[in-house]
Amino acid sequence: MTIQPQIQAALIKVNGFITRYPTLCQYEMLKAIEKKTKYDMAYFFLLFCSLIGFCLYFVGGGKLITDLVSFIYPAYQSFKAIDSVDPTDDTQWLTYWVVFAFVSIIENVFTIIADVIPFYFVMKVGFFVWLYHPKFLGAGLVYSQGIKPFILPYLNTSMEKKSVEKKTVQKKTE
Repeated sequence: MTIQPQIQAALIKVNGFITRYPTLCQYEMLKAIEKKTKYDMAYFFLLFCSLIGFCLYFVGGGKLITDLVSFIYPAYQSFKAIDSVDPTDDTQWLTYWVVFAFVSIIENVFTIIADVIPFYFVMKVGFFVWLYHPKFLGAGLVYSQGIKPFILPYLNTSMEKKSVEKKTVQKKTE
C-alpha cells in the first residue's frame, strides 16, 4: 500500500513523539501491537487518542474539551516557567492567565453566547490555542490591545489614591 508523502511525514512525527515520551505513550504496548498486526504503531496511537477525545466529548461535551485544551498545556508550561530563570516566559504565561480569566468571566456572564454562535466551542479552542501557541503568543496582543487600555486607568487611579492616603498618614504621624 502506498502512502502519500504528507501522511508519511505525519506518521514519522507521531512515531518521534511516541519514542520521545515512551512512558506516557505506552511504547512497549504499542510495539507489541505493531509486531502482532504488522501495522505502524502510530495508527494505534492516533486511534487511542481519537477514542479518548470522543469519550471526553460524549461525557462532557464541547465545553469540557475546550476547558481541557485551554487549561492543561498552559498549566504545564506555567509550572515550567516558575522554575525557569527567564522572566519572559513568566510574563507570557501570567498574561495568558489574565486573558483566560477575562474570557471565562465574560463567558459566564453571557452564557447565551455558546448557544447562539454556531461552532462556538471549536472557535474557542482555536482562540485559546492561538493565545498560547509559541508562534503567535496572542495573549500578549489581546492583553495589550483589549484588556490593558480598559483596566489600567482604574488601576492607576486606585494606586494614586493609595499613595495620596499613604502620604497623608505619614504627614499626620510627623
